Amino acid sequence: MSLDRNPRRRLPPLNAVRAFEAASRHATFHEAGDELGVSAGAVAQQVKILEGWFGLPLFRRLPSRGVALTPAGQRFAASAGEVLDHLAEATARLRRQGQDHVLTVSTTHSFASLWLIPRIGSFRAQHPDLDVRVVANNRLVDFSRDDTDVAIRHGRGRYPGLRSDLLMHDVVFPVCSPGLRDGEPPLRSPQDLARHTLLHDDDPIDIEAVDWPQWLAAAGVAGIDASRGPRFTYTFMILQVATAGGGVGLATRVLGGDLVAGIGQAGTGLVRPFSDEVASPYSFFLVTPTETDAPKVARFREWILAQAAEWNG
Repeated sequence: MSLDRNPRRRLPPLNAVRAFEAASRHATFHEAGDELGVSAGAVAQQVKILEGWFGLPLFRRLPSRGVALTPAGQRFAASAGEVLDHLAEATARLRRQGQDHVLTVSTTHSFASLWLIPRIGSFRAQHPDLDVRVVANNRLVDFSRDDTDVAIRHGRGRYPGLRSDLLMHDVVFPVCSPGLRDGEPPLRSPQDLARHTLLHDDDPIDIEAVDWPQWLAAAGVAGIDASRGPRFTYTFMILQVATAGGGVGLATRVLGGDLVAGIGQAGTGLVRPFSDEVASPYSFFLVTPTETDAPKVARFREWILAQAAEWNG
């Protein structure tokens, strides 16, 4: 008796289904292409192939350059999304089974470069049987689909369906080079910022939630145009420019505190021109799935919580 279920299964082109499903969620071929790493034209071509396979239109093209699902497209989109989710979950589970010696950590670019990477050597020393893979990006992790074991995120710690362990609270403060602080005009108080270039973080996810207008308002400083100044994608870029004397940036105790203290460095050229600081509404958390706690995840949690406790003093 054969256990083969539907050996003559007739399926549409899977690349076309994937393009269609992404376009159905984004309602534009352009954003679907960004997600899939292809052009909008390539998405449109795959959708055309799928429509030809069905002999039915799946989208209506809108004057705004967006698209809307037809009734047939709506019915297929619901099923296609569910099937692709199941396939992604099965793929992630199978990949993880063969990678017990690899621990994948997802975090932001700035946290990776300014806090985690300088310390990760001690984890390796304690657990030489584990190979750590650090993936830096700012998007939220879907543990059911992504090849990720743990994530370190900056927020309020509310991640439904996930375990969240507090690592560190944070504060935000200005930093600059010693030459800029002591130059002409000098930086002695927050009001002196009016005569200096302010460096801006252009990524609202990575800026640690406090930008220059918010910091100045919280510090009680008025009369400064906080909209002017160069902008950079990540915090670590701002700290590099500030170290070079290019202006005054906002750092945090987590992202930049080691540089100001000169930890692990032979003088970084980065100082706090004054002691004023503003509490960040967000904190750093270790985020992991709740349904399983693999031994490698438990070992990393124990290590990073100890590192955070030492850092917190």
